[in-house]
Amino acid sequence: MAEETKYQGTYPQLVTKIIASYVSHHNIAPDQIPDLISSVHRTIDNLGKPVEPQGILTPAVPVRRSVTRDAVICLECAWKGKMLRRHLSTRHGLTAEQYLKRWNLPSDHPLTAPAYSAQRSTLAKELGLGRGGRQSAAAPAGGARPRRGRPRSAARLAREGA
Repeated sequence: MAEETKYQGTYPQLVTKIIASYVSHHNIAPDQIPDLISSVHRTIDNLGKPVEPQGILTPAVPVRRSVTRDAVICLECAWKGKMLRRHLSTRHGLTAEQYLKRWNLPSDHPLTAPAYSAQRSTLAKELGLGRGGRQSAAAPAGGARPRRGRPRSAARLAREGA
């Protein structure tokens, strides 16, 4: 009787469908089914209720030491690398904005090692990126551009009088 009143507010058909679907696609022991049922009931009961905030977050390393010249360190797990964006999305499921907000960091907090950023910037400048196009040393004088496409035949040039 107590069991009936315990799950009175949930939707029994929905719980049944969820559990049947899960059991049909996963191998579970019969003694695990009661735990699964209560877990599904608890989850459905908690839908729409505000999530309790987690306790105060403690970074894995001090924020001051999270950025060095050659590396940046993740405050979540102390992973050390040149760039954090991919690590955050694959390991922690966070975007850069979510990470900065979670740790109360300023929006200009570096997520890329400063030496690596300088190296990439120098390489981009050498390639001529960011200047509106590449400047070639073999550009013809007078601003005339060479024709594009197939060259005209001598007979056609004679007919046109060019």
